Amino acid sequence: MKFMKLGSKPDTFRSDGNNVRYVASELATDIVVTVGDFKFYLHKFPLLSKSACLQKLVASGNEQNCDEVQISDIPGGSVVFEICAKFCYGMTVNLNAYNIFSTRCAAEYLGMYETIEKGNLIYKIDIFLNSSIVRSWKDSIIVLQTTKSLSPLSDELKVAGLCVDAIATNACIDVSKFDWSYTYNWKKLPEENGNDPNFNGVKSRPVPKDWWVEDLCELEIDLYKRVIMSIKTKGIQSHEVIGEALKAYSYRRLPGFSKGVIHSRDVGKYRSTVDTIVWLLPAEKGSVSCSFLFKLLKAAIIVDSGDMAREQLVRQIGQQLEEASLNDLLIRAAEREDVMYDVDMVQKIVNKFLMQDRNAEYESEENKVQEIQRPGILTDASKLIVAKLIDAYLAEIAKDPNLPLSKFVDLAETVSCISRPTHNGLYRAIDMYLKEHPWMSKSERKRICKLMDCKKLSADACMHAVQNERLPLRVVIQVLFFKQLRGAAATSSGTSTPDLPKSLKNANGGSHGSSRSAPTNPEEDWDSVSATEELKALKTELAALRLRNRGDIRNNVDNAAAISKIKGLMKSKRIFTKIWSSKAAIGENSGSDSSESLGSANPEEAKSTPSRNRRHSVS
Repeated sequence: MKFMKLGSKPDTFRSDGNNVRYVASELATDIVVTVGDFKFYLHKFPLLSKSACLQKLVASGNEQNCDEVQISDIPGGSVVFEICAKFCYGMTVNLNAYNIFSTRCAAEYLGMYETIEKGNLIYKIDIFLNSSIVRSWKDSIIVLQTTKSLSPLSDELKVAGLCVDAIATNACIDVSKFDWSYTYNWKKLPEENGNDPNFNGVKSRPVPKDWWVEDLCELEIDLYKRVIMSIKTKGIQSHEVIGEALKAYSYRRLPGFSKGVIHSRDVGKYRSTVDTIVWLLPAEKGSVSCSFLFKLLKAAIIVDSGDMAREQLVRQIGQQLEEASLNDLLIRAAEREDVMYDVDMVQKIVNKFLMQDRNAEYESEENKVQEIQRPGILTDASKLIVAKLIDAYLAEIAKDPNLPLSKFVDLAETVSCISRPTHNGLYRAIDMYLKEHPWMSKSERKRICKLMDCKKLSADACMHAVQNERLPLRVVIQVLFFKQLRGAAATSSGTSTPDLPKSLKNANGGSHGSSRSAPTNPEEDWDSVSATEELKALKTELAALRLRNRGDIRNNVDNAAAISKIKGLMKSKRIFTKIWSSKAAIGENSGSDSSESLGSANPEEAKSTPSRNRRHSVS
């Protein structure tokens, strides 16, 4: 730290221990200056020769025949006044980064200008500030911190602005022209000094671009904001470095931020910090990680930040949602809410993510040119990542018994436009919701099962589904059909995507799309597949299964279970009753097309058969 020594005379200020300060001198004192609780017994001549303020106060006291003056509001109080008084006496005074600003303010208060005497205190302090303090990185930060307590004067005297500009300039230096030297405080590595007799324990390395971010964390949020704004204005530092600085400040200044919470009894006092950090975030995608943005969003919710800050975070998270993890999405709902997680917030984020594609398409139509790949247009890979992420999120929030079905379905339908190779994750989420909400009606179970495409379930998922007694019976039948049909086709022709019966295609063709384009009659959609045709197809597959069983011993157990399941379904009295009633009702239209998915909602589904009660869940 740099310091300035003023005066050459020895310090002869003394104290009697009772808040009284005096100058040890042969001359009797002729003025008493009261500053707060302290009394200073001094001499008029050295004081009046340098202070315009004291000249006025003494002149006023002489008119009243009083040798005592009161100074109650001098910046820095009695400690700083003593520094100014010593300067008037020519005594040795040491100024440093910690006391120079308060001394400058006190000198301004006392009127210690050049017009009173050449080489006065204000002049010397200004020279020291401009020639020494602002050229020192650490001293500039220290002086800027001291301006906090005297903020009105700091702007009036332009000291704060001087320090802010100095700090920003130092932060923007070209680090490629410098080496960073540091001394090892631990045992030196053999490869560094074992074969070098000239090694002195000092090693140089390139200076990182974000070398300054930790030091600025010492500043209060309003001063920090001014420095970061000055750095951004210079346009030298990259937005990634600015983002790293904001991240370091958040972790330092917000207790519990690393865990996505705020540990404090008075979280409201951190609102200004959170709002300012959000306001300072660079607009460029990738300036900060998606995980950091989610932590900021959770903090903004806790401290009750305004809508503007939350909307900005939602927008920026949506731009890079593919980088998020499941833990990031688990945003706790407000205490007044019945649900565990804030699903609506995640819904907004997903909408912002998908909006990038819609905006790109709109721009393409406006410009009437072929759209090319550029930042802001979603890739298939990023969309698939987000779809899988939402599937995992749905499985997690499904454990909440208070989660309304509408929130689950709406979020699932939001990503239904994203094609996925398998629907295993979605099936897991649906099964979890059915498990945690056993009171659901049949129409509600049909509605939620409608979200998945049975053709996109893996063999393991199919095996689980056919034994899952929580699923509607119609879904189990379809899973069995696709499982056996796929296996038969793979054996006969080596393909895993056989042509399906027309009724099954129609019943399942729309299950992977959005249900918002659903037909008007869910009952007809759910039962659009002829039960007679279904069972006929299942009988065919049963025969094929028996033939395959003779040559494949490894599948005996699984296939036997499937055969038993199919037999149980075909023997069900209620199934046959439904077959004949369906045949009579549908007639020639039994194979008509349906654009709705297999799992369309149907409030009038037939009751479960006895065979259904014999299935056991393996979840």
